Parts: sequence; structure tokens; C-alpha cells
Amino acid sequence: MNSNIPSAPKSVQFDSTKSKNVHAPTPKFFVPVLLTVIIATLIYIGFQVSADLAHVPPLNLYSVILLSTALLIALGFEFVNGFHDTANAVATVIYTNALPAPVAVMWSGFCNFLGVMLASGAVAYGIIALLPVELIVNVNSGAGFAMVFALLIAAIIWNLGTWFLGVPASSSHSLIGSILGVGLMNHLLNASTGSSGIDMTQLLKVGKALLFSPLIGFAFAAIVFVLVKFVFKRQLSLFDAPNGHTPPPPIVRALLIFTCTGVSFAHGSNDGQKGMGLIMLILVGLVPLAYSLNKNLDNNQVTQFITLSQQTAPAISTDYAHIEDDKARVILTQYIQNKKVTPDVLPALASTTHHLGQELSQYKSLKDIPEQQISQIRNEMYLSTSALKTLDKAEALPKWDAAQQKTVKAYQKSLDGFLQYIPTWVKVAVALALGLGTMVGWKRIVVTVGERIGKNHMTYAQGMSAELVAMSTIAAADSFGLPVSTTHVLNSAVAGTMVANKSGLQWITIRNIISAWVLTLPATICLSGGLYWLFLRFV
Repeated sequence: MNSNIPSAPKSVQFDSTKSKNVHAPTPKFFVPVLLTVIIATLIYIGFQVSADLAHVPPLNLYSVILLSTALLIALGFEFVNGFHDTANAVATVIYTNALPAPVAVMWSGFCNFLGVMLASGAVAYGIIALLPVELIVNVNSGAGFAMVFALLIAAIIWNLGTWFLGVPASSSHSLIGSILGVGLMNHLLNASTGSSGIDMTQLLKVGKALLFSPLIGFAFAAIVFVLVKFVFKRQLSLFDAPNGHTPPPPIVRALLIFTCTGVSFAHGSNDGQKGMGLIMLILVGLVPLAYSLNKNLDNNQVTQFITLSQQTAPAISTDYAHIEDDKARVILTQYIQNKKVTPDVLPALASTTHHLGQELSQYKSLKDIPEQQISQIRNEMYLSTSALKTLDKAEALPKWDAAQQKTVKAYQKSLDGFLQYIPTWVKVAVALALGLGTMVGWKRIVVTVGERIGKNHMTYAQGMSAELVAMSTIAAADSFGLPVSTTHVLNSAVAGTMVANKSGLQWITIRNIISAWVLTLPATICLSGGLYWLFLRFV
């Protein structure tokens, strides 16, 4: 834990003597317990990975080194994400004395762990959808690995830089900027071949979530604070800054702890998935036999998929017999890249759909599919589900009756069941990295949120209102599969309560936060694009 934190500007009225909780010593049992958890988790992950790889050919030394390095970098991103973003969740409970700082940090780390473990996976695959389709289907190529390394390292560099300066910046922004940089550089390098850059539809969807969530946090936190002030107008102690180590009233304390729990859980559920999606790309690229398809599906589900594919193909188009499988894949790839509906798109989709059913019908179980075939099947499934979703948004699909619609929806759901899965050990690894990050480097960001946004000390009511709005906003975004920034939502919520309370804002800090928000995308775009170009020189 780093205590070399710059003091607040002298012009600010903030009384730092009221914030001793942030400097509370760490309990002696913390390190032994932490080491025990780490060792136990690593043993569990080791056993699970060994079981997954037991039925695949042994990896050569190069693949082992590449896999280990890629996983280490991906988990490093989540570790940095932990102390960079999750620190926001504990700032309010620490600065209102609802919990001692060490307890708050450990509790937040544990809630992040639970959030990751119970995550749906929708956000993980929403992030992947931003990447160029040709890199996703060829993730086992040199360009695929260069992509993953470039975007992760760029995001980590930016996050560490802003953390070192104590500026709350968004890990979500940095990762999305890194993805944009890779996509744009890939497009520039391969423009003559018609390669895709970025899925603009998905980008706009994610961009709106990142843009509007801080505004929602600011406005709703201000409204909630005004309502709290009206409802509890006789309990004046709620609107005073904590004195020394005095905790808030029991009900408010319980609500503060509850909202801190909710924000930490929602952060784990939302931000943890970003690392999961990239780890799955790494695993699919290096060990396709073990991770390309969801091996947890039983034979009945595979049989059902075969039946659905044969029923769905003629519903999409009856004119698909003349299109060969290789040509169909090219047509679908080009459609996903340029979004132009040509006369061959629906027949190509129907052909791929029919072919998938035929391919799977040759094997008794997914474990019997050879490596070359399983990669091809995964790619065809990915192209099929992406094309279906894109055609649906463009309203370019045929008009089906109720029975056909039900069949096609069931087919799409079955496709996602094969592709959108995350092994338990991946969740555990990400959860551990995120939780550890929360417990290790939290203080810089916490001090900024607690002392440098408003001119006066955060009151109990302000902390309660800000956390309640942040928890609700992040949880709502997670339910829609949208990545949002915990940092920006919580910071803007705190600022909203300060404005509503007429406490005043420290414009130096606000300017720094806004500057980081504005610069994150261009900085990470340039950084990841440059790294991607550099890594391609070596692969």
C-alpha cells in the first residue's frame, strides 16, 4: 500500500484530521490469510487446467510459454483494474467511517470475487464483438496473438499511469480504446484486402453506455441526495461530516455497507468479464481442442442443435445447395465486415447452418471432433450467430411465421450455448486477480475520491446517495450486457451529491478527471495500434 499521496490543495476547506480511517493499519492476519487463499486458488486452477488438457496432444514449449505469458498479461490487466476501479467502491464507506479501511477493502475484494463468479458472460462476449471478425476467426494466427497482447498491454500501461498520478480513469475506456486502436491499425495495414476495422454498431452501443452512465450517475445522485435531505430533514447528523472515527447511525451505516457491497459485486460482475472474454480468445487460439466449444453440453443438446440447424437452414433460404462451404464462409465474413446485404448472404447463411448440422452429426460427442475440424466448426458458428444478429438489426431476414421464429431463436440460443461459455477456473483466476488488486493498491484513488472531488468532507448522506446510484447503474448495465465505467459512475455520483449539497467542487480534480476521460480513448488507440504494428513485425 503506497502512502506517498500528494496533499490536497491549500485553498480547499477539507479537514484531513477527520479522515484518519483511510490510514488505518492493516491487521496482522491479512498477509497469512491472503497467501493461503492465493495458494489454494492456484492449486485449484492447476488441477482444472490439467484436467482440461488431459485429452489433447501435449503442448510444445513455445505454446506453453505463449499461453503462460498471455494469461499472465490478461490477469495483470484485471489486477490493475482491481486497485484502479474498485477503489471507488470503498471510498464512501471509508470516508464516512462506516467500515475500517482494511475491513472495507477486504470486504470489497471478496464481493468482487463473488461478482466475477456469478457473472453471466454477456459483457465478455460483447467486448469480443468489437474486434475485427477476421482476427477472431483466426485468433490462433500470429496476428491474433499480436492483437491480444497489444490491446492488453496498452490498457495496462494507461491504467498504471493514471493510477500513479492518483487520477480516477476508466479501465473500460482504456480497454475499448485499445480495441479500437488494434482494429484501426488492422484496417490500415490490410485495407487492400477488404479487412474490417471495428463493428460500429456494437461500438456505438458500448459508447452510449460509457457516455451516458456518468451523466446518469451525476443527475440521479443529486436527485437522490435531495430526496434524502427532504425525507430525513430532522436527522441533521446525516448531513454533517464524520468526526474522528465516529460511525454513522446504524441504519445509514447498514445502507452504506450494503451499497458498497452492491457496487463491488456489480463491478466484479461487469469489469471482470472483460478479462474473461480475452482469456477465452487466448485459450481458443492456443488450445482449440480443449476450449473452442462448450464441452459441458451433453449429447441431447448436441442432437437438438443438429435438428434445429436442419430446420433453420430452409427457413433462412431454400437456395443454398449451390454454395460451397468455403465460399459461404467468405461471403459471411465479408458481410460482417461491410454490412452490405448481397443476394448471396442469406443462401450462404443457410448453407453454413445446414453444414454445421451435418458436421456435428458425424461425431458421437464434442470430444471426438479433431482439432482442425473443431476450429472450423467454431468459426462457422461464430460467423452464423454474428450474421444472424446483424441481419436481424438490419431487418434483412425473411418474414417468418410464429413456428419458424421460435425455431430460429432456439437455434441462435443453441449457437450461443456452444460459444459463449467460460470455464469455472477462468472465473476463479480473474476473480482472484481482481480481488487481489482491490486489496493492494486502493489508497491513491480512494483519497482522490474522498478528499479531492468536493471542497468539504463527504457526509453520511452524500456517501449513501452516491453509492446507491452507482450500484443501481452498474447492475442495470450488467443486466443488458453493457460495459460501463465504475470509476466514472461513482465519481460523477459523488460530484452530483456535492453540487446538490452546495459543498462546492475542487475544479483542479474535476479537470484532471475530465482530461483523463477525454484523453483515454485517443491515448490508448495510438498506444495499442503502435504496439500491434510492432508485434506484427515479430510474428
